Amino acid sequence: MKIDPEQFLNDGFVILKNVIPPDRLDELRASFEVLVDRQQAIWADDPEDPRSHAYKVKQPRLAFQTVVDAATANTVEFCLHDHTLGVSRQALRGAEAAPIAMFLMCNPATDYGPDLWHRDIQPKNQAPLAGLQADLVANGPGYVQWNIPLYDDDVLWVVPGSHRRLNTAQENRELLNDRRAPLSSGMPVKLEAGDGVMYINTILHWPSNYSTKLRRVIHLGYRSFGGGLYPYIRGFYWEPSFVKHLSAEARATFKRFTKLAAREIDQIEAYMRAMLDQDQDGFREALARLHPGETGRMVCVVLLSKVAARIGTLKRPEVAGLPGPERAQAVGEVSWGSFRIFEDLAGRFTSAEAELLGQRIAPLNAKLHAQTEQFVPGFQSGPTPHAFEDMPAGFGVDEFIASWGEAG
Repeated sequence: MKIDPEQFLNDGFVILKNVIPPDRLDELRASFEVLVDRQQAIWADDPEDPRSHAYKVKQPRLAFQTVVDAATANTVEFCLHDHTLGVSRQALRGAEAAPIAMFLMCNPATDYGPDLWHRDIQPKNQAPLAGLQADLVANGPGYVQWNIPLYDDDVLWVVPGSHRRLNTAQENRELLNDRRAPLSSGMPVKLEAGDGVMYINTILHWPSNYSTKLRRVIHLGYRSFGGGLYPYIRGFYWEPSFVKHLSAEARATFKRFTKLAAREIDQIEAYMRAMLDQDQDGFREALARLHPGETGRMVCVVLLSKVAARIGTLKRPEVAGLPGPERAQAVGEVSWGSFRIFEDLAGRFTSAEAELLGQRIAPLNAKLHAQTEQFVPGFQSGPTPHAFEDMPAGFGVDEFIASWGEAG
């Protein structure tokens, strides 16, 4: 299965027929239903399970690798198929690709109707949208997302091309009027069973109707390693223990993914230690390893400043002694898998070093914050002082390095 990476970059999405080969559709339906039943039984036995809320909301998601076994391993191994992992690699311009998220989206028990239009980013955790978009256009995507329904599905709408630009004035007016209504610039994504849509998740998109109609949609996310940029979504939402149920080939593939992630954490540590030491050459070298594309490196600096801030939070005495789930919650992570990168990095720095990292990023953070709360519709965030759209004017990598001396 082939795609045109440039067309995908221009449109922000591509609809593909028979992502699930027709002769595999029934077997995957059967396996996924086993996993749904299995997880529901677990939650019924333990209603206090912290994951139980995931199946009692308007858009239930099953992290299906958590309940997989050898008999249902085909569900996870499908995420390594040429039609999923292979196509994702094409979109990511041939870079190594690894699945971050493996979910099954299901129908709720109650009709909820339409949800909100949004882009899958939050100003608090990612860089301003205009910076992410310029980085994307210059270096290609670092993350792609999939919806692959097991039954016909038309819930998703998208605004073609909106991943490359800010909201128009008309879109903002419509969103401020009603974020649960169709946008005049939007279009429905109608998928037959087994088809798929791959999209760049900074695109404006809309879950148009969460109803009790049977819904089983494989929802996947893949990030790049070694591509032109540093992805704005990066931590795995899975723990590697499930791989024991997979084939030897699949186990080896997931082992490679964990090695790529471990190497990147080493690179982030080197980047941050260069900051601590005010080693300008070492910092530039580490930045170039994390973000090979020369254009857009300041976006990587912003993203890693958010990581440094989370390290600082985890080193605070009132957070350091909390149980793991509460530590994850303290930095805004609900998945232990995606939290692992922050926990790992926090363990590599002393409290004094974390405090100094906070000082190094303080001048940049000040430029990324407004004096009062601001709001732009179409984000996964309400009003916040964090910058929604614009990167700091006149403040690039050189200025960031120069600012280290301002705070010790």
